[in-house]
Amino acid sequence: MKFRCLFVDSSKRAAVSVLFLLVFLTSSCDRMVTPRSTQIIKDADAKAADGDYLRAINLYESALADSESIRNADIHYKLAMLYDDKMNDPLNALHHYKRYLTLSPSGARAAEVKNFMKRDEVTLATTLSGDAIVTRAEAARLKNENLTLRKELEDRALKLKAATDTASRRPGHGTDHEKNVGNQSYVVEEGDTLYSIARKFYNSPKRWRDIRDANKKKLAGGTKLQPGETITIP
Repeated sequence: MKFRCLFVDSSKRAAVSVLFLLVFLTSSCDRMVTPRSTQIIKDADAKAADGDYLRAINLYESALADSESIRNADIHYKLAMLYDDKMNDPLNALHHYKRYLTLSPSGARAAEVKNFMKRDEVTLATTLSGDAIVTRAEAARLKNENLTLRKELEDRALKLKAATDTASRRPGHGTDHEKNVGNQSYVVEEGDTLYSIARKFYNSPKRWRDIRDANKKKLAGGTKLQPGETITIP
């Protein structure tokens, strides 16, 4: 009888040992299949947010070799934005925009990328042409003036609409409504930065501080955004 009990106890201990071994192997396999590029991309995102653009570019480039094709499209987009917004290098930006469209022709950013490519192609043509009538700096100045004028017209239209709706407002809500005239909301997407959002809405990354100042409570003085959160675009 004692021999039988000892045999049962030994079987239980063996079963528990096998169970622990399986758990250990499973967790180890999970770590092994995690792509090395994931950490590289996170490091690159952090460098880009800190303003170390050259280091970010180097990290993104090294991640390209380890990433799956759909992930590669996102990396090419981030590289294009860095070359475009930070390095003032439309030639390299065009290369990565084209790679993005090749890998993800119907991706979420495809239409945006095509517009950026058209603009960069015009910029390159103007820069490389020896007999350009309008210089690049002059073209940029005129473009900014047109954008400012368009923004002023939109603000006036919104204020006029608010004035016509005064009669239908509830008491006590007029002041808050007028304060927010012209503002709009935006849901942050993966890979968005204050620079890229400013570029998307204002065609100028220089206005990233306006977005930061309009979202001081959410950003708590920083510049990092969380995908899925809603921010105000002034």
